[in-house]
Amino acid sequence: MALLNWKENLSGGVVAPDERLSYGATAVMGLQHVIAMFGATVLAPILMGFDPNIAILMSGVGTLIFFFLVGGKIPSYLGSSFAFIGVVIAATAYAGKGPNPNLAVALGGIVACGAAIVAVGLIVKAIGVGWIEKLMPPVVTGAVVAVIGLNLAGIPIKNMAPTSFDAWMQAVTFVSVGLVAVYTKGLMQRLLILVGLIVASIIYLILTNGLGMGKPMDFSGIANAAWFGMPKFVAPVFDGNAMLLIVPVAIILIAENLGHVKAVSAMTGRNLDQSMGNAFIGDGVATMVSGSVGGTGQTTYAENIGVMAATKIYSTLIFVVAGIIAIILGFSPKFGALIQAIPLAVMGGISIVVFGLIAIAGAKIWVDNKVDFSDNTNLIVAAVTLVLGTGDYTLKFGGFTMGGIGTATFGAILLYALLRKR
Repeated sequence: MALLNWKENLSGGVVAPDERLSYGATAVMGLQHVIAMFGATVLAPILMGFDPNIAILMSGVGTLIFFFLVGGKIPSYLGSSFAFIGVVIAATAYAGKGPNPNLAVALGGIVACGAAIVAVGLIVKAIGVGWIEKLMPPVVTGAVVAVIGLNLAGIPIKNMAPTSFDAWMQAVTFVSVGLVAVYTKGLMQRLLILVGLIVASIIYLILTNGLGMGKPMDFSGIANAAWFGMPKFVAPVFDGNAMLLIVPVAIILIAENLGHVKAVSAMTGRNLDQSMGNAFIGDGVATMVSGSVGGTGQTTYAENIGVMAATKIYSTLIFVVAGIIAIILGFSPKFGALIQAIPLAVMGGISIVVFGLIAIAGAKIWVDNKVDFSDNTNLIVAAVTLVLGTGDYTLKFGGFTMGGIGTATFGAILLYALLRKR
């Protein structure tokens, strides 16, 4: 299809990637996709101490980069990847609240990670995608994803509840998210993290500002912030240890992109394997651009797969609109100040849910792909990987240090290559 030529489809049925709704309906659908990805894209930078304004801005820029590099063939929104949270926190020793003082070091690792994904994309364009599926079967990708969540588990428990009241507020927060997840429907259920965060923040506001039970919420930053202004961009610093720790996340992003393209292929009935290399390159370039100015690493979003599955609307024009909306939001300091006003205890409760969901996502990969744990290869690879990551098994190579997520990632790949039956 021509890159910027969509045929109008007003039938009310399935809308293909190279078709579009009316321009008004397209704008509304683009806004819905922004809302669907909003909670995760905003939450990830907060958990790492990044500027959420830049994260939102670069998610829009990254989405447009991806669109142009895949020739408008793959409907997808790019947003903040949760796979970076653990390695960024480990690389920067981030304490969990406010701006990350070592942000530049993390950015260097993110840029390097994006470059690695671009390299894989170029190889896939040259020889195809089969080698990735052999190198990283579901038992490996599932174990690595699970480890990212498990490795993070101690952060909200030990570092984000300095008082007994804060610990109780963490419990209130994750219960709020659970109630939204189970007892709501439709779009509200899809926004369970964002809605749960809002509910818990309101409860926190009543108990502290109203009843004086804890540290009150401070809204002065919101009142003083301008509606529109330039974000504070940050340049990357390339540190060997940080890069060695963060670059392995490329494996997760490759697996996520692979799954996204396969899912879109199944939903649209179109074979998109020939676009797989460009999809990797698009994600890698978006991650490099984002990291070069202070943004988070980028990935394709499952939330948008859910919206497309529910609406049967796959028009790529919608994602162009969504990207533009996100860019506009990124230039609002008042929006950033609102995010920064969220209490540490509430963020701790959200972190417990999010990190747990990451771990469960790894287990879901095993279940969905029917990984056979009666096979000793799968059993040993999964068992060793989980303990390496959760226990933060660390290896040193001269001046380089590889922490639990890195050792678990490379360990899973190498163990599977060594133990799999020929």
